[in-house]
Amino acid sequence: MKEFWNNRYAEKEYAYGVEPNQFLKENLHLLPKGKILFVAEGEGRNAVFAAQNRYDVYAFDYSEPAKDKALQLALDKKVTLQYSVFDVLECSYPKDFFDAIVLIFAHFPFEIRKEAHQKIQSFLKPNGKILFEAFTKEQLNYNSGGPKEISMLFSEEEVKDEFNLVSFDFLTKEIVSLNEGPYHQGKGSVIRFLATKNAENE
Repeated sequence: MKEFWNNRYAEKEYAYGVEPNQFLKENLHLLPKGKILFVAEGEGRNAVFAAQNRYDVYAFDYSEPAKDKALQLALDKKVTLQYSVFDVLECSYPKDFFDAIVLIFAHFPFEIRKEAHQKIQSFLKPNGKILFEAFTKEQLNYNSGGPKEISMLFSEEEVKDEFNLVSFDFLTKEIVSLNEGPYHQGKGSVIRFLATKNAENE
């Protein structure tokens, strides 16, 4: 998988464009200002957008070419990111550190996914917010991108099980029209949520 993403992000063109994800663009204002983490952020389009909106932006991915392109995009847009390269299970931010966390099409292998999502939630302050968009299992019926392995796609039940330290402000499944660079084009099936970390889980 790492080789696949390194090759994709080594291409000259930005794989998913340089404009922010539409769901993030419409909902960023719902996230508290402060430290925000972008998980599996790739080439930086969403992190840069948050930085342009005066968030203190952290991001990570496990692809070095992705980081290079993200930092170049940040330079072009005259903003700064704190971007790290590591695997999701190796990331080591402090507990209760972030005011908000964003996962946009962050699809991890099923065998590590719940552990990864538990770890990510531990970095979020009580009452902090998570914004999430990913492909559902029905995405296999569409050609607009995403993993081709059904176990890496989401059901509503899996989302609720894996994000069990939060309360959902909203949780929806939708058919959307994607226009994000060469690799996200056309109709797709997504699951989206905004959630708040439960204070009693501190």
